Amino acid sequence: MRPAGPPAWPLPDPAVAERLAELAASGDWGKYHGPWCEQLAARLAEMHACRHVWLCSSGTVAIELALRGLKIGPGDEVLLAAYDFKANFTNVLHVGGLPVLVDVRPDDWQLDVGRLDAAWRPQTKAVIASHLHGGLVDMATLRQWADQRGVAVIEDACQAPGARVQGRPAGTWGDVGVWSFGGSKLTTAGRGGALLTNRDDVGQRVRLIALRGNDAYPLSEMQAAVLLPQLDRLPEANARRRAAVQQLTARLAGSGLTPLDRPRPDNAPVYYKLGWRYDPSRFEGLARDRFAAAMRAEGMAVEGGFRALHLIHARGRFRTVGDLVAAETADAHVLTLHHPILLGSEAELVQVAEAVERVRRCARELARVTEDGLAGRS
Repeated sequence: MRPAGPPAWPLPDPAVAERLAELAASGDWGKYHGPWCEQLAARLAEMHACRHVWLCSSGTVAIELALRGLKIGPGDEVLLAAYDFKANFTNVLHVGGLPVLVDVRPDDWQLDVGRLDAAWRPQTKAVIASHLHGGLVDMATLRQWADQRGVAVIEDACQAPGARVQGRPAGTWGDVGVWSFGGSKLTTAGRGGALLTNRDDVGQRVRLIALRGNDAYPLSEMQAAVLLPQLDRLPEANARRRAAVQQLTARLAGSGLTPLDRPRPDNAPVYYKLGWRYDPSRFEGLARDRFAAAMRAEGMAVEGGFRALHLIHARGRFRTVGDLVAAETADAHVLTLHHPILLGSEAELVQVAEAVERVRRCARELARVTEDGLAGRS
């Protein structure tokens, strides 16, 4: 369907090219301290109505700084979804805490807030809530629960920049919010992240942890400069991606690929990855990973999701609460479509749907083809 493969990211951007030329002319690209990081921090503070923004080298570092800023350490427990980004789990271990894995909702595979009470113990100090694959965690209920229990909330909005969650910007429900500017993200500087908080104590601790004569985890002036024009266009780009997802979802209705988001009038999701629940019974029993490989052979950026955390770490490194059936189902059945094609033409969205049907027609044959054979034909 797409012999040249999926669209590259980032897309050509005249505003970014102009900013890079400006940096080359001014020399700001090589400065320790210039105007751009300050402008970016101010812009993020305005977007999120928060007092403290700390720019750093990655979303992963931002999560670590959030944990340290909340004084999470040895003997403390941190609740998080059993289906989540691996670095959130390893960051808890890195600061000496114990990850406590909670199952996800069976309908959208986001953190099941209703299971948190069973997971709580006096050692519980924080919960990490990640918005994943176009889905959004029920943050209003989570915030109420955390306030009652005296538990801090880290809201991981790395996949949801510019989303609105129950009427508020993603990243503002938590004691700390986190963004990522990684190379594949909706706003990208190749690397980078940001920590957002209205807690003065957390902001001060993060500053003391990061500043060691210089910034231990810096975002560069060049990175900040190219992010600003992307933030200018983020609302419009997110609206285009939402419209594309609605169109694609209508075309794929009944196909065996069901979106993971649960529509609510006060939510506005964004799509770094468009997450689908894959139903192999609609594809002659074709395995999820084989389906994804076939879609990639058609030039579509389709991958499986994350691994369930309890399936990839030694049992002694975490605690679980109850069964993790939904997380294991997500582990086996999540599919994701990378976002660049969602900014493409209607014809390109039609290609995605046509590729799905093409794979369906060949599903029985594909089940007999080795993964190596598919890779060789891609």
